[in-house]
Formats: sequence, structure tokens, C-alpha cells
Amino acid sequence: MTLWREFGLQLRRALPKATAGDMCLAQSRRYVSHSATPWRTGEVANTHRWGLGTHKGLRPSSQGRKTAQRCFSASAQAAHGHITPPKPGEEINVTFIDKDGAEVKLQVAEGDNLLDVAQANDLEMEGACGGSCACSTCHIIIDEPDMFDKMEEPSDDENDMLDLAFGLTETSRLGCQVIMSKDLDGLVVRLPTMTRNLQASDFEQK
Repeated sequence: MTLWREFGLQLRRALPKATAGDMCLAQSRRYVSHSATPWRTGEVANTHRWGLGTHKGLRPSSQGRKTAQRCFSASAQAAHGHITPPKPGEEINVTFIDKDGAEVKLQVAEGDNLLDVAQANDLEMEGACGGSCACSTCHIIIDEPDMFDKMEEPSDDENDMLDLAFGLTETSRLGCQVIMSKDLDGLVVRLPTMTRNLQASDFEQK
């Protein structure tokens, strides 16, 4: 008891302005709690060893510790199906033939891909993978073989996805991989009557 009284006297001397509402002494020697501001546990635990010689022995954590903060930012992403209107005199003509045989004639800008063009004009082209060449739902059929030969060769990833396409033909491509250029002016593409969208659930054992 004598040791505890000495500890209490030293605490009052070190913190002369502290009130009963601000500081309470627990019965254990290991914990001291403050009603308004949490104290650093490591410093409070060593108060018996230091004897509370100065007021600096106890400091609120807001003064003794800096909280690490990180700032997060995200760049704006273009919505899927967004296309840039062609400049006057630089229009590229493309015609879509939908599943019912109706023709939709459009003028697009150089650099647009056919998936974005179709979706921007409310044509039935799904693009389930978001244009990342990971599905076959934007399968299209190039109407003229000569125009097909003007396109760049499909990549291995595109060929793999085309193997999964419904109604595959010799002039089949993925709409997300066909980039419009001046050489493709007058392009005519057909939309297949059906598309195949393979999902993980299709491979589950039933």
C-alpha cells in the first residue's frame, strides 16, 4: 500500500492540472486510461520504472504517433461502346447486316473497333468479356473475302475464341479485334443468327 500511495503522489505532481474526470487509476499497475485521449501503452507500462519524473512521460497517441495515410486515385474509364464521331471528310463507311437481314449503314472514325460501333448504335452484339478477346459473343462474318484479306491477321487468342463461335466461317472475326481504317472503307459485316457464351457453370458436373 505504501508503494501505491507514493505512485499516486508522483502522478499528481507530474500532472497537476489533471482532474478526476480526465484520469482514472486502475487497480492494475499495467494500465492507465484517459477519458478523452488514448495513451500510448508502451509509455504507460514503463511509468513504474521511470517514476513519472516529468510530464513528458505520458503523451497522447495523437502527439506521439503519426498515422500513415495513403491517397487513392482512379483515372476515368471510357464507357464500353464509346466511339469518337468522325471528322468531316474522314468518315469511313461500314454496313451491318443484322440477324433479320436488315442493313444498317454507318459512318465511323478511324481507330474504332466494330464492337464499340455496334453497341453505340444499339445493334445486337453482346461483347460479354468487354472487348478483351476472352469470349466469342462479338463474332461477326465479313461479307466480302477481298475486304477480309485487307485486315490484319487474327492473333492466336482471337483464333482460340473463334473456335468457340457459333456458325464459324472462313471470314469470321471478332468485332472487338477489327479496327477500322481507310482501307476498310465500305466494309460489310453480318451478325450471326446466334452467339455462344461459355461460362464456368457450363463446365460444372451435373
